[in-house]
Amino acid sequence: MQQNSDLLSGRVKNLEDMKRRTLAGNCGVAVFAIAFVCIVVAFSTPSWLVSDYRITGAKLDRLGLWVHCFRSLPDVNDDYQRRFFVGCRWVYDPFTTGYDEIRGFLMPAFMIFTQFFFTLAFIGVFGSLILVLLYFLCGGPDQKYFLLMLKITAYLLLATGTCASLGVIIFACFGNRDKWMPGYANNWFGWSFILAAIGSVAALVCSSLFFTEHHAQERRLRQFKESQLRFEMEHETKT
Repeated sequence: MQQNSDLLSGRVKNLEDMKRRTLAGNCGVAVFAIAFVCIVVAFSTPSWLVSDYRITGAKLDRLGLWVHCFRSLPDVNDDYQRRFFVGCRWVYDPFTTGYDEIRGFLMPAFMIFTQFFFTLAFIGVFGSLILVLLYFLCGGPDQKYFLLMLKITAYLLLATGTCASLGVIIFACFGNRDKWMPGYANNWFGWSFILAAIGSVAALVCSSLFFTEHHAQERRLRQFKESQLRFEMEHETKT
């Protein structure tokens, strides 16, 4: 009788444990919030490369993935230097005369690759948001596809962090080189780039935390099934 009671209490304890998120899961949600904010803000703000504000004659102000801001950028195709671009513009602006003609200068191959990888990261972090919200608000180990959802979330965040990291590395290697943006010696990587770097690392850390959560919940489910099997066998033996 005492052994049967111990088995029953063990089953109840395992069931209660299954309904709780582990520390890895809770930390994963918190780190994901950091990754989400950093990647989204970095994607949409024009401060990946900024000019030293103390330089009064600087031609560049700041630039991002999609918006470039210039103080006075001469048209690289105008040998007589009669046309200058001032202010902030979307990189694919179709309305400013001559802007499309310098797009090859504004968007070299490395910028296109940076845009491509960071856009994938931007899409991935929004897809991960849906899964993380499901996990945080209504997901539980008693649901049929809970473990599968955790695994998909972990892999999606891994892909997101990898793409974001590739975009950051490419821009870090080529973004402040000579013969691209003027005054490169007085330019530095801005806060948008720093957020992009933080977001890429946070996404990778978050991925590892969700892999850990998946492993822990899988082990809990296995232990619950084993305790249930032992209880049923013990019950059959008694009867």
